[in-house]
Amino acid sequence: MCAKLPDHQRIVITGVGLTAPNGNSLAEFRAALLEGRSGVRPFETRYFGPTLAGVCDFDELKYQRRKDLRRGTRAGSIGIYCAREAVADAGLNWDKIDKSAVGIYVGVTEHGNVETENEIYLLKGYDYDTQYWSHHHNPRTVANNPAGEISLNMGVTGPHYTVGAACAAGNAGVIQGVQMLRLGECDLALCGGVSESIHTFGIFASFHSQGALARHEDPTKASRPFDLARSGIVVAEGGCMFVLERLSEARARGAKLYGEIVGYAMNSDAVDFVMPDPARQAECMRLALRKAGLRPEDVDIVSTHATGTTSGDIQEAAALREVFNGQGRTLFNNTKSFIGHAMGAAGALELAGNLPSFEDRLCHPTINLDQIDPECEIPGLVANKPKAMDRAEVILNNSFGMLGINSVVIVKRVEQ
Repeated sequence: MCAKLPDHQRIVITGVGLTAPNGNSLAEFRAALLEGRSGVRPFETRYFGPTLAGVCDFDELKYQRRKDLRRGTRAGSIGIYCAREAVADAGLNWDKIDKSAVGIYVGVTEHGNVETENEIYLLKGYDYDTQYWSHHHNPRTVANNPAGEISLNMGVTGPHYTVGAACAAGNAGVIQGVQMLRLGECDLALCGGVSESIHTFGIFASFHSQGALARHEDPTKASRPFDLARSGIVVAEGGCMFVLERLSEARARGAKLYGEIVGYAMNSDAVDFVMPDPARQAECMRLALRKAGLRPEDVDIVSTHATGTTSGDIQEAAALREVFNGQGRTLFNNTKSFIGHAMGAAGALELAGNLPSFEDRLCHPTINLDQIDPECEIPGLVANKPKAMDRAEVILNNSFGMLGINSVVIVKRVEQ
């Protein structure tokens, strides 16, 4: 049980940096979630044409030069912005930090597709003569690129790598940070997830071919998990990075404490490329709860993964009913209804958006939930308006991905 761990083994969140389609800081993001403000808008991409997407609008030049942007990637730029913002939010004196003791762990769904598609498109103008292929292609497309770009920008000489975990990757990046701190492999972890997915036409085309790409005449109503009229996924970009520290060190410097990571779990369905298995999802939640020493009824908010696909939402709802047994006290919400599915960043963004509940005791809603699908009924599902809470002590964050990868992170309020 995490409650019995000594302070140097208890891991807390002390900084949050993010960019989402409806906000470029935790304060902006939280305000949008409480106001019901969507970040989904019309978008057009090469070959595929007009569609809908969650598009971020952050200041790329706040921490980078134009030369850096030309050489690097959108995912790297998102990661740099989020990591720098997280460090600033944590109140760290970055110049005094031992950069060799900092670890960078970034969750990604995929990386390199954007750059490869762009290069092939440009090469067409040169009759596919590869002498015009960019010499930046290799460093842009290696899997560790987003974490590596953060390392280069911030002068971090400790370990950096990405964690490829499909749409469970945001949680996986956080889990990796917790583990490395407990192992003593770093003294400060920058971790979370990033996604540049809207800049590859292939992801839109693939979801469209599966019949899983959302459509709606009003872009802000296109992402509608659990709703009977849902039509699929809205693809989104974004990122969220956390500063994680050991509780003993965070308290010693008087750091702000967003919450303590008290439990986590990852497992695999091993049944299908895309169809989830509710039994394994339920097993993952139970494992995380067991590690945290908690019961289902101890959880105040469950941040659901639901993406708005017909079958996926039904499967997760079944898993949630199995674990929480309709006890009615636990509240459930969904963040993708506001921003779409930010892939590798989804889990981290969704966790971040719920953290302020520890202070304001409000559970943000699932928007666009006009008529719930009877197969998605979950007692305690918060729809369309925030719900005031008598208690806000524990958040459970679900994040699941293709090829049957499941992740759960549990965060508990910690006394300042």
